[in-house]
Amino acid sequence: MPALATLGPMIDLRDLRENPERYRESQRARGADVDLVDRIIEADESRRSRLGVFEALRAEQKNVSRAVGKAAPEERAAVLERAKALAEQVKQAEAASGEAAARLDELAHQIDNLIEGAPVGGEEDYVVLRHEGPAPRDFDAEGLAPADHLALGEGLDIIDTKRGAKVSGSRFYYLKGAGMRLELALMTAALDASARYGFVPMTTPTLVSPQVMAGTGFLGQHSDEIYYLPADDLYLTGTSEVALAGYHTDEILDLSGGPLRYLGWSTCYRREAGAAGKDTRGIIRVHQFNKAEMFAYVRPEDAAAEHERLLALEEEMLGLVGLPYRVIDTAAGDLGSSAARKFDCEAWLPTQNRWMEVTSTSNCTTYQARRLAIREKRDGRTSPVATLNGTLATTRWIVAILENNQQADGSVVVPEGLRPYMGGLEVIEPRA
Repeated sequence: MPALATLGPMIDLRDLRENPERYRESQRARGADVDLVDRIIEADESRRSRLGVFEALRAEQKNVSRAVGKAAPEERAAVLERAKALAEQVKQAEAASGEAAARLDELAHQIDNLIEGAPVGGEEDYVVLRHEGPAPRDFDAEGLAPADHLALGEGLDIIDTKRGAKVSGSRFYYLKGAGMRLELALMTAALDASARYGFVPMTTPTLVSPQVMAGTGFLGQHSDEIYYLPADDLYLTGTSEVALAGYHTDEILDLSGGPLRYLGWSTCYRREAGAAGKDTRGIIRVHQFNKAEMFAYVRPEDAAAEHERLLALEEEMLGLVGLPYRVIDTAAGDLGSSAARKFDCEAWLPTQNRWMEVTSTSNCTTYQARRLAIREKRDGRTSPVATLNGTLATTRWIVAILENNQQADGSVVVPEGLRPYMGGLEVIEPRA
């Protein structure tokens, strides 16, 4: 990984000093390093102590320097000697202060965001909040053995993974004909839905600097899943969240009129380095896909309510395509480092008899904004804003649409809500 420029702290160090147990409990709930909290506190004390020594010596040095010109001839040599000694002490104290600050920065960037209401535990400790949409189909009652999405896609001639692998390697694919139109329909429907709620549509860069990638919290434990281009010192993004978070870096925002909301439309890239042997068939876990991503900048006190709004919009989209789904409250140990809380919507996947994540919305509180220096000015003071993100449509939805809407002859019924985006097409028929 490349060297990174200095970033702002992800956490409120004063709050951590004054309320350390909150951070210990958060780390404990995530299954993360609890002792890191105390190491940060110790490093912060060391930094402040060494900074105090440096500033005291520098003040003395300035006083002595001013005294040189006023000193009597017989005293000048001693004053000059004192000034010389202080100059060396100031240099050493400044270096020690810098080292202490660097150590604090290193430790502070290792701590995860403070959770807010997330269940305790790991990947399997999520809480199911509710089931929505139609009930999953009973294929046994219909006398139909459901085909998986790849078999359906190949039969319909709309997904081609063999030629994708020939051209680019495993986990690449072509979407053809109605398959490509289905993806575009999902993305365009998401664009329309977001526009009704005041989101500004944006096409975003898919290459970002290390500073922006790190600032969003993506260069932590899952950094091996990100494509890096060393010749350019740039990263390929796995979500337009990264580019949208970086959009207002080093800016002071005006949120007096309400949140700033964006809808990013981009191609996304993921190495999926930790997913060997899992969902490797078809297009569930792939290296390249398209996604429509919501992103909001809000005042911290409004973040929880905004989180519910993003989730509601995701559910509106799932209602449009008529999928059976459930909403889960993700456990602390399964959150990304920047998320304080995350809700996932999971669609039913009949051929695997399980629920598959199709949307995710995270409240990152002020974690990303602190690192990227994104603030607002209120009552004459600047303070970090909160950031939130949420998936509104992605290529993976095609998997659930194909499997849940298949018919005995291999055809697939197009969800009614997407038909206006597909020229009125009602059924995707197998190739002759």
